[in-house]
Amino acid sequence: MNKPVIAIGLDAAEPSVLEKWMSQGHLQTMRRLRDQGTYGRLKNFEAFSAETPWTTFLTGCSPHTTGYWSPLGFREGSYECYTKAAYDYSEYPPFYALGEDYRVAVFDMPQTRLSEKVNGPQVLAWGAHSPQVASGSLPASLFQELVDKHGEHPGLHKDYAVCLDLKGTLRLRKVLETGISRRATICQDLLQRGSWDLFLTVFGEAHALGHNFWQLSQPEHPLYEHFSSRVSGDPMLEGFQAIDRAIGKILAKAPKDAHVVIFSAHGMGPNTMDTPSTTFLPEFLYRLSFPGKFGLANGTELGTPPEPIITKMKWNYWERHLWGTKYDPNAIKRFLRREMPTKLFKLIEPWLDSSQEPDLISPFRLAKQTDVVPFQPAAWYAPVWHKMKAFALPSFSEGYIRINLQGREPQGLVPESEYDAFCDELIQKLYALKDARKGVPMVKDIIRTRKSPTERNCKLSDADLVLVWQDEYATDVVESPDVGRIGPVPHYRSGSHRPEGFIIANGPGIASGVDFGGGHALDLPPTILELMGAPIPEYFEGKPLPLLAKELVNG
Repeated sequence: MNKPVIAIGLDAAEPSVLEKWMSQGHLQTMRRLRDQGTYGRLKNFEAFSAETPWTTFLTGCSPHTTGYWSPLGFREGSYECYTKAAYDYSEYPPFYALGEDYRVAVFDMPQTRLSEKVNGPQVLAWGAHSPQVASGSLPASLFQELVDKHGEHPGLHKDYAVCLDLKGTLRLRKVLETGISRRATICQDLLQRGSWDLFLTVFGEAHALGHNFWQLSQPEHPLYEHFSSRVSGDPMLEGFQAIDRAIGKILAKAPKDAHVVIFSAHGMGPNTMDTPSTTFLPEFLYRLSFPGKFGLANGTELGTPPEPIITKMKWNYWERHLWGTKYDPNAIKRFLRREMPTKLFKLIEPWLDSSQEPDLISPFRLAKQTDVVPFQPAAWYAPVWHKMKAFALPSFSEGYIRINLQGREPQGLVPESEYDAFCDELIQKLYALKDARKGVPMVKDIIRTRKSPTERNCKLSDADLVLVWQDEYATDVVESPDVGRIGPVPHYRSGSHRPEGFIIANGPGIASGVDFGGGHALDLPPTILELMGAPIPEYFEGKPLPLLAKELVNG
């Protein structure tokens, strides 16, 4: 007889931090499961570290195979972005879509879609972080039934705050605590409604804890010294302790002979990518395209000490503060944009930002035109993309550069014959970009996504160049010998993604007290299917991890 599998994901939980907390006795349920079972870290792809991990987990395929690189798309033949949301799973279905032979229950898995090939209940977008689908369930009535019985998740689409807004950040404590508690109760309910071959849920609250509380928990964050003394306890640790207790409650209702898999497909660290991708990169490319001009956050002269780190925003929300740094040759407009209270500012903003020539568009005007990330500074440069040789696409992780290529873009500026030489020149300039406080090179790696400028494979990324940023320091100000200094700018989220997850496995036949070394996130779906005794698709790119005692002995 196959044993049931209870798989519980901790979205973006950082293994190095959890290992420390387990060793200190803070996460007792996970430590017990680890001590009595098998543990290992899991690598994931270094680029696209925020957008693709869950699709990789769900399909068992790399982004190169699925063609899914981001929930945002760039519409070729225009200079417009659009929302794709979750992968459509038509070519590669979720690994748990096993048909009638297996009973499967899925609760609040992020970035998946309802599937008619799942024999059991599915509930999506109850409280997942960035679910990328609308709330719903199969059967259709189940979602509202669970909400009526147990409550909604108070953090759905509202599990974020700007890290400089301490009051707003701390309000999330109760929101996430409530969500964790209700998730545990709903999972206990669903576990008792049937005999499941697989029960799968994910704590999206782990994702929100890392994004919002890193500066209050981990000393390596540059804001830790300023904020941690103003907070009682460690909100991130306390949130993970609540998750740890919730896992214990869920497993109390699981079959005694179940295999238990606790996992994360990727991790978290101090935020080294949000500001570089959303602000520094688009401004860098703007200044390269328009020598002598500045868009946002023109800093002090090179060779002088940078201004102090920003610990308080002038208008208490990030977009307003950043837009206040927009350069204008008119000193009065610069003053009003920076100093005028927001209510009055919105009234005169059309006059302030009127221009006969294409220019950056304010987030307030952009929000009236589109719902595609109007809060991201990279999108504010879209009106001038057609006049730039290269521009930054909106991103939730690494930096994405699109070359304004002749024959591909409507008003392309870079001839195909010059594409490679232009990319080489741009790459050289990007590698010279440094953090202005530490002198750390900003760019760790640059990936060229096309072998030639004419390559049109529909599964390629929209970006021609992908920048993997350094992960040593959460930067707020950068400098370049080519474009000068950009910033300081306020930090937005304090935590950002890292390409490493983990697995804890426990249950019948699984080795006890063993660290098997490591694997890849692609190995998670075949591992779960093997534990279920279910067939593993030939197209999977990973292989089952050696969790069973006999496998480790034979290995």
